Amino acid sequence: MKLLEFGLILTGVLLNAVAQLLLKAGMRQIGHFEFAPASLLPVGRSLATNLPIYGGLACYVVSVLVWILALSRVEVSVAYPMLSIGYIVNAALAWWLFGEAVGPQRLLGIAVIIVGVVIVARSH
Repeated sequence: MKLLEFGLILTGVLLNAVAQLLLKAGMRQIGHFEFAPASLLPVGRSLATNLPIYGGLACYVVSVLVWILALSRVEVSVAYPMLSIGYIVNAALAWWLFGEAVGPQRLLGIAVIIVGVVIVARSH
């Protein structure tokens, strides 16, 4: 895989990871809510006025554009497994930013993901 191709894939993956983190940050501001008709309007209003939610959605849009560009250059069977890098980034940043637990089992799973991504990347 060429450096440009890997850069496009990594950019798409990182934008997707940032989108997840921004959505989580926005939902931490809004808080837990129930899916009920009575909460539809207040929750909708909260979502519509939350900057991290907008930022997350914007990152998703840009990540899709970057991903389309990457898929024009790389086989999907190589590119798609690279999305797993997002698991690593999200776990690390969720631990750092939100204090989420990342125990031994989760770390082992992340290590397995890293090995898998390396194998897929080298298979091309």
